[in-house]
Amino acid sequence: MSTLTKVLERNIKVIEKNADLTEGRFRLGHHLMPPVGWLNDPNGLCWYKGRYHVFFQYAPFDVEGGLKFWGHYTSEDLVDWKYEGTALYPDSPYDCHGVYSGSALAESEKLHLFFTGNVKIDGDYDYINEGRETSTLHVESEDGIHFGDKEEIISFEKYPEEFTCHIRDPKVWKENDRYFMVLGGRLKGDKGAVLVYESENLKEWKFKHIITTPEAFGYMWECPDYFELDGKKFLSVSPQGLKREEFRFQNIYQSGYFQVKEDGSVDERDFREWDMGFDFYAPQTFTDNSGRRLLIGWMGMPDADEEYVNPTAESEGWQHCLTVPREVTYKNGMLYQYPVEELNELRKTGVSVSGSSAEIPVNGPFDLDVQVKGEQGKVSLGENLFLEYQDGDMILTLSEKAGAGRKVRKAHVPSGVIESIRVLADTTAVEIYVNGGEVVFATRYYPETQEQAVKVEAVECDGKIYVLKNYVME
Repeated sequence: MSTLTKVLERNIKVIEKNADLTEGRFRLGHHLMPPVGWLNDPNGLCWYKGRYHVFFQYAPFDVEGGLKFWGHYTSEDLVDWKYEGTALYPDSPYDCHGVYSGSALAESEKLHLFFTGNVKIDGDYDYINEGRETSTLHVESEDGIHFGDKEEIISFEKYPEEFTCHIRDPKVWKENDRYFMVLGGRLKGDKGAVLVYESENLKEWKFKHIITTPEAFGYMWECPDYFELDGKKFLSVSPQGLKREEFRFQNIYQSGYFQVKEDGSVDERDFREWDMGFDFYAPQTFTDNSGRRLLIGWMGMPDADEEYVNPTAESEGWQHCLTVPREVTYKNGMLYQYPVEELNELRKTGVSVSGSSAEIPVNGPFDLDVQVKGEQGKVSLGENLFLEYQDGDMILTLSEKAGAGRKVRKAHVPSGVIESIRVLADTTAVEIYVNGGEVVFATRYYPETQEQAVKVEAVECDGKIYVLKNYVME
């Protein structure tokens, strides 16, 4: 451990010691959050030696971002989580200005982490076309907690010349005894693309080709993910620079996926957004020990502070969280997402919901799971959040106080019919799943009190609302 690493580690432990994951009225009950400071992208998601590992972008010294590290949570069951501290530090010549996003590859005896090291050269640079060095780095671990020396496996000097300096966020997987990697990139001329690499040994990587759309679909593709499900291949990206529309691309930046064609190409017309809420970006998927494809996203949004904010930053010294783990399945020609079944263990007591109108008082986190009938209806969380549906369209509206700048998001339901709604509500985070995950909304919200009435209005509704216990976060 270098002297710099020791200093950073000591300083982080000091500020984390004074933080309490359970104190503060905005603290979350079942969404992973930083002990202090800033959280963004989920990184290195994997199952390794009997535990789930969730790393995340972490800026402990600055609630508004700043110098990036990797924080680390582990769990045996996706319900009880342990904070393992800081896993990676910006302590080498390759990443002295930030340990940027990446992924994990879990093999039988070693856990491999791949990530982007960020270096910004002092001077008058735009840091897009010049002045930035973003090499792909690699570290190994035998226990998933302690990591060895960093090594540069792809130098910034060896990326294809047609790209700008914006190349980052490696996702690595194994296929037919060979390793593959995708990197998010920005081509010169402002066109988003993904770089594809191949390796036999995880050390030496050969550039193969790029994946992009015929016409520019945003100027940058961040956080790529490439996976196979039910014999079909998918490319997930977070494009920046898409034009906002009424029913899609409503956020500053987007996250979604393409179904990859047989020739390996993608078409912007096939792009489908993962989540239609205010707070969702940079998702990553992985396969667990049971073979499920799981997804976790960042419940936040880059550069959104001019539109909406998080009161946690000023009042409690922390900002942002992750979504709950979602299982991804292929159905009706698209990908569905739904909370992993383990989260049902959070349910304590349940109250039945039935009839044409139901109103249930709550005081804290809850899980509303109902079947509904009719072409129109409404779910209300006090005077804070309203979900209305009519003729296959969904409208999510937040009040001025609870939204903290968040106002309205809309979505078309591909099937055209709303049959079920699940609202998984935390103290200051809500995830809404329509038709078992056909459409999803994730958003932060800030009710003045946890005591509120949850109301369901429909032609007919049938289901339950559950009080939820908290995760155990040590």
